[in-house]
Amino acid sequence: MKNSSAQLQVLSIDIGGSHIKATILNSEGKLQMAYEKIVTPMPSTPENMMEAIKTLIKNFPEYTNISVGFPGYVRNGVIKTAPNLGNEAWKDFDLSKKLEAELGKPAKVVNDADMQGLGVVTGKGFEMVLTLGTGFGTALLMDGHLLPHLEIAHHPISKKEKKAVTYDDYIGERALEAEGKKKWNERMQKVFEVLKTVFNYDTLYIGGGNADKLTFPLDANMKIVTNEDGIKGGARLWTMNEEPITETLSAATK
Repeated sequence: MKNSSAQLQVLSIDIGGSHIKATILNSEGKLQMAYEKIVTPMPSTPENMMEAIKTLIKNFPEYTNISVGFPGYVRNGVIKTAPNLGNEAWKDFDLSKKLEAELGKPAKVVNDADMQGLGVVTGKGFEMVLTLGTGFGTALLMDGHLLPHLEIAHHPISKKEKKAVTYDDYIGERALEAEGKKKWNERMQKVFEVLKTVFNYDTLYIGGGNADKLTFPLDANMKIVTNEDGIKGGARLWTMNEEPITETLSAATK
């Protein structure tokens, strides 16, 4: 039986390379409980991930639907790539079907940056979302609607000893740890200039665990957002076909 928007209680889960985060949202994207997290299991196999999710949510209140943001390429709830979790274990794994079987509720799974994008954008114009964490996530939205997902993280940005260096290599968590904060910020400035030229976005939103490590001034149309903001996109996955995004988001911020 389909739930009306008023009845929706969405278990919204953000799977990351270091932590799994979750909360319960109402249809307007308002948190119904404190945001909680657990360390991402190693190895990060589908089986271990499901056990970690069940441990994380075992004391959560009742929910009607499930939304998951996953760090990789997702098509119709099926994982195609999971570069920061282990591609081989996840290839062609139907995570939405597994969640429904294990938790007994309808589930939707999308790329994590796409879900964050739904949670933070205004719904006006061409908006781009970046997540700076274990890897480099991106989402593109036009007037509040998700555009086809592009794995920009795996596109070359530089080269070293004749080998292509991707965005993940260049500004991911490993690069930050290896090069230090100062060098990483210099690289981020270069990346922002490239993105500005290539995408000509109206607004750029920057989230993820490393967003607060940026030390240089941002342009007026660039904004830092939090994981708590992004996880609210889990509600939008179930309501975005029912009403304009600007109405839902304005209600969520009251």
